[in-house]
Amino acid sequence: MFAYYVRLGLRSLRRHPALTALMVMAIGFGVAASMITWSVFRAVSGDPIPGKSSQLYTVLVDNRGPQYNDEGEPPEALTYTDATALVAAHKATRQTLLYDVAPSVLPEGNQSLPFIADGYATNADFFGMFDVPFEYGGPWHASDDEGRAAVAVISHELNQQLFNGADSVGREITMDRHTYRIVGVTAHWDPKPRFYDLFSGNAFGDPVQLYLPFTRAVDVQMDTAGRNNCGSNVDFGAGREAWLHGECVWVPVWVELADQAAAKSYREFLTHYAAEQQRAGRFHWAPNVRLRDVNDWLDHMHVVPPESRISLMVALGFFVICLVNTIGLLLAKFMRRAAEIGVRRALGAPRREIYHQFLVEAGTVGLAGGVLGLLLTALGMLGVGLLFEPEIARLAHLDLSLVAMTLLVAIVATVLAAFYPTWRAARVQPAWQLKSN
Repeated sequence: MFAYYVRLGLRSLRRHPALTALMVMAIGFGVAASMITWSVFRAVSGDPIPGKSSQLYTVLVDNRGPQYNDEGEPPEALTYTDATALVAAHKATRQTLLYDVAPSVLPEGNQSLPFIADGYATNADFFGMFDVPFEYGGPWHASDDEGRAAVAVISHELNQQLFNGADSVGREITMDRHTYRIVGVTAHWDPKPRFYDLFSGNAFGDPVQLYLPFTRAVDVQMDTAGRNNCGSNVDFGAGREAWLHGECVWVPVWVELADQAAAKSYREFLTHYAAEQQRAGRFHWAPNVRLRDVNDWLDHMHVVPPESRISLMVALGFFVICLVNTIGLLLAKFMRRAAEIGVRRALGAPRREIYHQFLVEAGTVGLAGGVLGLLLTALGMLGVGLLFEPEIARLAHLDLSLVAMTLLVAIVATVLAAFYPTWRAARVQPAWQLKSN
């Protein structure tokens, strides 16, 4: 009967092309507006490291005091002194520290000019903590951190640019006039938002191109290419060493903790550390520390742009209006067939068959609207940049999941919208229709 009802539905749609076109257009435009804004919202608000986000925590320690804080919150990164001390304490399963670098890379041969590559100075735990996949080789070892080894990990994209995608493990790369031995090449890895470096505003930045040991970068005096927050009332002295060991915050620190008990224990360790700094005379205020997991950190930093939420709500409202119009059109369409319904009911068709017939017909309208919505969604992706920043707009794309969701939403929404018109149609009295017609 399903195939029969599909044929009846298609025949009915062809019988009233203008009415059908209005319904299809209403569904198509409504679902397209919703899917375009949903694709952006999904990209900026998704969990960047599913399955592990509740085990990764960023560490904050107040080194400024309450008079310089924003609503009691510590600075959004740590000083070099605090970062290195906490990592050296090894109180977590894994711990990593990092800062942005942008060295000048000199390609092999004399045919290419140097270029700037974006990367991070970090430690060996970074790769295991954040589940970084590798195409060739692997991360450097903890002994390389301790020995300040001149090693590096490069990305798939940089490997393509420098070595045409070949296995470059063991080869050398020159950065800022220093030579580094390549120990690993990552597969494409670009979590969005880039949760581990929100401090420097890189939530939706370009993919990372290289990584090198934090200790080595400090030894060769590689400057930070990210944010350096020294505060408006902090005297960090003169010279690099004074800055390095001063109170400027520029080093995000992350720790991996297996469960809530481990998180509680580490929070107590942080409080004790801050109390020790207070007793040593460095801090003149009560310990003020924070330990936030990935999702809490994203919420705290307001990573999801407010315009994405607003545009999604507006689009959903527009879709609801389209559905209300579709309900009216379906009601008009179904009630014009009251005579047909009366004959079917007089011949013994139960009401459930009327429901089946008209809901299937509504489903065909939804499918047609979904196909139109797909075309409009693909077209709308080209104009996302008019509403959002380029780095966010480029995250929106039409993939298989969005295609399936567009069709499913269109069909399900139209079928739900058809329930009231179908209920009215199923209540047609056969005797009255036979007498009047």
